[in-house]
Amino acid sequence: MRPLLIGSEIYRGSTYGPKHPLAIPRVSTTLDLIRALGWVAPDQYIESPRATPEELQRFHHADYIAALMRAEASQSVSAEDRARFRIGADGNPVYREVFRRPATSAGGVLLAARLTASGGVVHVPGGGTHHGRADRASGFCYVNDAVLGLLAWRDQGLSPLLYVDIDAHHGDGVQDAFHDDPHVVTLSVHEDGRWPFTGGLGDRAGGHAANIPVPAGFNDSEMAWVLHEAILPIARRLRPAAIMLQCGADALEEDPLSRLALSNNAHRAVAGALMGLAPRLIVLGGGGYNPWSVARCWAGVWGVLNGHALPERLPDAAEAILRTLSYHRAAGRNPPEHWFTTLADEPRPGVVRAVVRRAAAAALEALADRAFPPRLRAADML
Repeated sequence: MRPLLIGSEIYRGSTYGPKHPLAIPRVSTTLDLIRALGWVAPDQYIESPRATPEELQRFHHADYIAALMRAEASQSVSAEDRARFRIGADGNPVYREVFRRPATSAGGVLLAARLTASGGVVHVPGGGTHHGRADRASGFCYVNDAVLGLLAWRDQGLSPLLYVDIDAHHGDGVQDAFHDDPHVVTLSVHEDGRWPFTGGLGDRAGGHAANIPVPAGFNDSEMAWVLHEAILPIARRLRPAAIMLQCGADALEEDPLSRLALSNNAHRAVAGALMGLAPRLIVLGGGGYNPWSVARCWAGVWGVLNGHALPERLPDAAEAILRTLSYHRAAGRNPPEHWFTTLADEPRPGVVRAVVRRAAAAALEALADRAFPPRLRAADML
């Protein structure tokens, strides 16, 4: 079965506001690039459904979902709802699709979980809202589609599950949601000392989590070390029934909201390495606040999932898409030519620092004494 791609037109033109980091087009540009490259057949693309309030309440509180719906309907938020649910506060603005857009991202991930019930690979670039809490918005995330997708897999009887997060920010909402669930292991690689200021080396979340906080300047060689010395050994020992990868692009060097220095080759390497380690793989988007770097990264990940060779130079149609983008931060005033003409960055190798080696070893050690549950689906053992 070929990988499937789930997207939606709701992301086209949707913005958190002109001064917000999520004022940029990301998912729509990714989908446009993939199509311009000729990388998706009609039967591979599925328009995302919108999750219903009842589906969202598998994790989220009913009164919180009702507050999101009120905020969208009125385009305002009461002082009580702002204080209680953090809608319209802390970088979580009221905007035109404040309920429909996150409900669509959740609907896409829930659909991906259903489509992979018997196996397969699905890419949902609109997913990855890993900070969302059961009863409030957090970190630009209004719902937690990753949690909902993992719960859908658990409801199918799948175990164990592995959640890998390479966003620049700690996947706190997912880790905390499964604090007491031994069937879900979370592994987050993120910038040390960056918001939400969690996910330290000793943060094990009930023994079901491993965290790899990395320093500023984290490079491709260091990500390769983490991949081969921590992520893959953990995955091979766990033998998961399914893997979910949150592929946030804000760890790339061009991103304004982190100090990491990865090229998009690192993201493709992680996605490619995790393929085949479980019968099911869902790849999500996540953070990323430079429109060129995000779209080029996620389109390239889709290419890897399908076994496509990345072109040395983009075809004219793909280049035209990237040249239409505008970006009002400093990096957008004089974007380098390769942002328009290539999909793959130049590699960004470097020294593998001792702090990265220690963090990878600590993550492996954190799960070393875990008695992982066996797979619950006999068919997965075939």
